[in-house]
Amino acid sequence: MRRELSDSPLRRPSVGSVAVIDSTTHIRVARPSRDLAAAESFYVGGLGLAVLWRTTERVPGEHDLLMVGPPGGGWHFELTHDPERPVEPAPTVDDLFVVYLGAPVDEALVRRLEAAGGTRVPSHNPYWDEHGVTVADPDGYRLVLCTRVWAS
Repeated sequence: MRRELSDSPLRRPSVGSVAVIDSTTHIRVARPSRDLAAAESFYVGGLGLAVLWRTTERVPGEHDLLMVGPPGGGWHFELTHDPERPVEPAPTVDDLFVVYLGAPVDEALVRRLEAAGGTRVPSHNPYWDEHGVTVADPDGYRLVLCTRVWAS
């Protein structure tokens, strides 16, 4: 049976008179990590995000968590690790976290990311090499530092 677009929850712009997703909606991106300390070094020490929350002790049956992002921002990364049932990160060359800098990429930032466990890599899509720098994090996920400005 073919679904009509109007049946899709993503096509419903509001519930009652309130928008479901708008500019104030908080977004969470979760990824597994082999090593939360290495991820913290990369995203906090290298990229400059803040630790928003982390587990401080091991609780059997629960994941270890590290949440990073800009303080007061509308999004965060939640990096997870479950020592009892580890999930191996499985990034592809097109799993990207793109940061639109609106300025040339500072080579000191790239060096800081590399010192924090990142690896500068060529992008799968030449667009990102033309307009920025791609750095793989310690788990292999790719961060693109884009020289362009986001235009909505």
